[in-house]
Amino acid sequence: MARESARDDLQREIARRRTFAIISHPDAGKTTLTEKLLLYGGAIHLAGSVKARRARRHATSDWLAMEQERGISITASVLHFDYQGFRINLLDTPGHSDFSEDTYRALTAADSAIMLLDNRKGVEAQTEKLFSVCKRRRLPIFTFVNKCDRVGADPLQLIDDVQKELGIRCFVATWPVRRRGEMVGVYDRLASQVRLYEKGTDHGQSRPDARLVELDDPELVELLGEDEHARVSEEIELLEIAGEQPDWEAVASGEASPVYFGSALTNFGVDVFLERFLDQAPAPVPRESSQGVVDPVAEPFSGFVFKVQANMDPKHRDRVAFVRICSGRFQAGEEATISRTGKSLRLAQPQEFMARDRSFSEEAVAGDVVGLHDRGSLRVGDTVALENEELNYPGVPRFSPEHFARIHLDDPLRRKHLDRGLEHLAEEGTILLLFAPSITGPVPIVGAVGKLQFDVLLDRLDREYGVDARLEMLPFHCARWVQGPEAAIEKTASAYGRRQVEDTDGLPMILFDSEWALQRAQQDDDQLRYYDEQPTGIAVKA
Repeated sequence: MARESARDDLQREIARRRTFAIISHPDAGKTTLTEKLLLYGGAIHLAGSVKARRARRHATSDWLAMEQERGISITASVLHFDYQGFRINLLDTPGHSDFSEDTYRALTAADSAIMLLDNRKGVEAQTEKLFSVCKRRRLPIFTFVNKCDRVGADPLQLIDDVQKELGIRCFVATWPVRRRGEMVGVYDRLASQVRLYEKGTDHGQSRPDARLVELDDPELVELLGEDEHARVSEEIELLEIAGEQPDWEAVASGEASPVYFGSALTNFGVDVFLERFLDQAPAPVPRESSQGVVDPVAEPFSGFVFKVQANMDPKHRDRVAFVRICSGRFQAGEEATISRTGKSLRLAQPQEFMARDRSFSEEAVAGDVVGLHDRGSLRVGDTVALENEELNYPGVPRFSPEHFARIHLDDPLRRKHLDRGLEHLAEEGTILLLFAPSITGPVPIVGAVGKLQFDVLLDRLDREYGVDARLEMLPFHCARWVQGPEAAIEKTASAYGRRQVEDTDGLPMILFDSEWALQRAQQDDDQLRYYDEQPTGIAVKA
């Protein structure tokens, strides 16, 4: 009986978990929406626009010094809070394409995603890339059309564009209600009511007063005017007659997305979106592993590392591994095993995070994200489990870079500091550290998906390791991991416009100065296999 009771308790705790990521194109308002969700959840008491109020405070989830200075998200942040009985694990991700790899890693730890769109721009290039990652994992996607406090595209046209460009069915969950072009509320389709908001004077720092009225309420007719009220009523009637009907089963399978309209800046529509999202978003679901599907309620504990962050506390130069718990209950003091190395790992008391700020938690269960102090034994993609050394969850993909540079250090006395910094940042995934053979020994080369990653590299080397370094850009534009006979690899890499290197695991790679050179190499020698993801993970042939 005691065992059944413990399982029931665990099942209830897991059922109230919501672990999700927010994805968007840069400047769609993602970090602002994140702060407003924290505001409604009571995790913070005042919120402010990242750009308009940058002089007064920076975004809660942007904690790196460079993020605060530039007003952009560079690294994924983990944020925990409770709201209306739910335990929320929110993964705020970078929107800029140069940091997309960090977003991909965060999505492997999520059970659902919020896709944020700018109501003036709709689907943009980065939105498509991130959506494709969600689609591959069949993640349920909830769409929030932001910036509806401003004049934007026609809502129906925007929904049509999402369906055509992303290939996903969409149905309206809330609809914008306007008066003389100004947003005053939203129509909640599920409740068949209009939620009206009082515009505050604090630039959206606090929750606005709101009240519910029926669509045919005389108060709403008087507020909007007869013409505007008739227009809104006709739009809603059209949605019911000709629009997609709510289909939550299709949402759960990643085949349809509910669309909500609102403004993260003014908080209009955020409350109803959060309530509906938490009701409909999935609790932790079973996960594929090397030993079949693992149920989240199954004991014992297991999870995987999806992110490593060095120097979250600059005073102590700590290193934190973020673990997504996939099954069971995390209990401090137990001895787990790292499947990649077979080494034991003592599970310290789990740490919860509000960006950089952290606290110790009494318990953690499947669906939660916890931080473990790490001295270098863990890396991104590692599976950690109790009583099961053979268990492995699918690896977190590591993509090939597109920009390359040789790093130079004018002060040779700082070489050890440079090496340590490069090692730590490579383990995080900030850069890909490569080594090219030379007469004097291996030459370090840094690779990045986007050039802004190089700015982050130099900035963090300076701030966190006291290293003043400079970069010499190299004339290569793509790279592939390569497998095959060593002689064939050396022959292929010796051609003009190519260079052979190794990653930190000793796996061979070839750098190419153009896509044409890569294609020519693939045609010339069928003994070699090329991968644009590290072969130790889920290899995808180029």
